[in-house]
Amino acid sequence: MSTETAPSYRMIDVGEKSPTRRMAVAEGSIAVGARAFPLIRERRLPKGDALALAEIAGIQGAKRASDLIPLCHPLPLDRVRVTHALDPVRCRVTVHCLVSAFARTGVEMEAMAGVSAALLAIYDLAKMIEPALTIADARLLLKTGGKHGVWICPEGLPDWLRAEIAPAAARPLAGCRAAVVTLSDRAAVGVYPDRSGPILADALADAGAEVIATAIVPDDEDTVAATLAALTAERRPDLILTTGGTGIAPRDVTPEAIRRLGGREIPGIGELLRQNGARFTPNAWSSRATAAAVNASLVIALPGSPKAVTQGLDCLLPLIPHLLDMLAGKGHDAPQPADPGEPR
Repeated sequence: MSTETAPSYRMIDVGEKSPTRRMAVAEGSIAVGARAFPLIRERRLPKGDALALAEIAGIQGAKRASDLIPLCHPLPLDRVRVTHALDPVRCRVTVHCLVSAFARTGVEMEAMAGVSAALLAIYDLAKMIEPALTIADARLLLKTGGKHGVWICPEGLPDWLRAEIAPAAARPLAGCRAAVVTLSDRAAVGVYPDRSGPILADALADAGAEVIATAIVPDDEDTVAATLAALTAERRPDLILTTGGTGIAPRDVTPEAIRRLGGREIPGIGELLRQNGARFTPNAWSSRATAAAVNASLVIALPGSPKAVTQGLDCLLPLIPHLLDMLAGKGHDAPQPADPGEPR
């Protein structure tokens, strides 16, 4: 009777993981010697321009990582950028490869494959001038996305990379006065701690906003409406984010409470939140998330779970500064933040 043995390797199942924005940057270098270096720098190698070919090879290498590395997942890459730096003192070329994707798994192997392919392309063109070539120091500098967030090489990042990955609007809500209101019967009486409200408050502060008020109130329409009305009339924050009460349970009354404030509804915000949330769970289509302009405040109702508020705010953050400008009467010509995923 035969018995089946477990394989000595396995491809990780990422089917249940939620897609997130992923990025990785890798680097490596090749020492080309005193004879080949000036020809590479001046792009005069007999076989052609090694630096230009390295860029093409690096892009192709990143795209083909899953073909070359057995357990890599095939990924649709959003961006591959290959750059180089020349060191005339050590006759060395350093290559960097930046890769990004919206995916369920990281792109560090794609970045490493891009660097390796770029270095091998330089090797191929330079070997007829200098056979004693050395490829060295291939390593990952940075990866972002997924449940582990940001990982940075222990030796730190070069200045150019810090500038490259820094969002164009690192604090898009600078100058914004914000308030956070959590709607939960059980959190209001202390049955369990509020988790979503602090997440929102911290995220707003990280984006540059001044959080002037936080509150936890029960899922009671009168109480919710009164709390929001007092905030908009007395504290007058630019932005109010609520979390909870957007479902279809009998006590989910946040949309009704917001409508009682008499503001102007912004239907597209709820549509955007549902569309974005559906990328992570089909249950997002049952959400009644909504938004309205009430007096001088932008009020946005987010779902109640910590994961949902994080995903919702991530999707809204690029849009909120524009909405606040419009609400303040600044018009359509107000400067818009650059897309941090694009080179500047």
